[in-house]
Amino acid sequence: MNSHAQTLLEGFRSRQATVGVVGLGYVGLPLALRFAEAGVRVIGFDIDPEKPRKLAAGQSYINYIPDAAITAAYAAGFTATTDFGGCRDADALIICVPTPLNRHREPDLSYVLDTARELSRHLRPGQIVSLESTTYPGTTEEELRPVLESNGLKVGEDLFLVYSPERQDPGNKKYDTRNIPKLVGGSTPLCRAVGEALYAVAVDRVVPVSSTQVAELAKLLENIHRAVNIGLVNELKMVADRMGIDIFEVIDAAATKPFGFVPYYPGPGLGGHCIPIDPFYLTWKAREYGVHTRFIELAGEINHAMPEWVVRKTIDALNARGKAVRGSKILILGIAYKKNVDDLRESPALELVERFQQLGAEVEYSDPHIPAIPPLRRGHIELSSVAVTPERLAGCDAVIVAADHDAFDYAAIARHASTVIDTRGVYRQPLPNVVRA
Repeated sequence: MNSHAQTLLEGFRSRQATVGVVGLGYVGLPLALRFAEAGVRVIGFDIDPEKPRKLAAGQSYINYIPDAAITAAYAAGFTATTDFGGCRDADALIICVPTPLNRHREPDLSYVLDTARELSRHLRPGQIVSLESTTYPGTTEEELRPVLESNGLKVGEDLFLVYSPERQDPGNKKYDTRNIPKLVGGSTPLCRAVGEALYAVAVDRVVPVSSTQVAELAKLLENIHRAVNIGLVNELKMVADRMGIDIFEVIDAAATKPFGFVPYYPGPGLGGHCIPIDPFYLTWKAREYGVHTRFIELAGEINHAMPEWVVRKTIDALNARGKAVRGSKILILGIAYKKNVDDLRESPALELVERFQQLGAEVEYSDPHIPAIPPLRRGHIELSSVAVTPERLAGCDAVIVAADHDAFDYAAIARHASTVIDTRGVYRQPLPNVVRA
């Protein structure tokens, strides 16, 4: 066996290897903490100096990761830095950086490629690089590998390269980094074997696949499956609304079937880094092969239209009370993309804020997990979270439940608000002042 591979395999099995995690966000930080918990030395890298500073102070910047987890990781030898020169000290380098869409809704690999170029300056023989960022099939081989080999190292001999897609579900209390099975595809069979050994340190079950392309497409399939089914139920929601049928009762009824049906629930639109974005990575790549992915694109169109559906339902509710949207006071409950997290990525609630502001409404939001909206790529909405009081509820013309955080008192909200727009199905019993959207 290749001597570099043998050294890495022994290092992972003995827990003597050092793991570097590049990108300490919602994917990278939990992964780094898990490797530290498993007993290996971990170095975290991030271009944002605020993250290493907070971590060194024992402070978590992700709401479902407690400060105690950061303190425990540092006690186990974890460190975080902005100095990428430390990459030479790592035996494994795991890339966990964003892969957004650009303004033309095409894949933006700039974060991955910029990271790869920085890493290539510090790589040495005997390291493994793993890409976890969601992307289209072929990225690892066609885009990442040439950059990593630009300094003369050869993948499969001097350097080992794998793709292992992240499968994080922020806020999920049942599944975490340790017990979610980990796919690993390698550029070569030896790369895959080293990748399996790397992740076996921290993950209960590693699932090898035959290539990086299989792993890349499997990740897209997971999220396209969800996007398409959510698109289906969002479309059915609009049909059921016209028919005067409660879509949530319909879904609950269908879910009693013990086989052949998986319940998906409608909402105000898709959020998070994966589901609103990943399908477009495949539709973009498919065009290279002359394939028009109509089914995926249709689901994307439906899901993308959901915030406007909520706006229209709110306008209708205001009109029914003789109120114009211009000048109305609107309170949005939950600015995060889903319940009980502090994650704003692609949140449909942000689009609701912008749309109502464009229409001349006075908009406020309340979110116990997000005290203020930070600068975003598409602009800065100058708002901070407000308290949900009986007086504020009574003074609003419409209260929109956009993220159904457990912290909200929904009975009190319905009692004090004149009109509630429920986008999440929190009110299953009909109430005269609650409108399902």
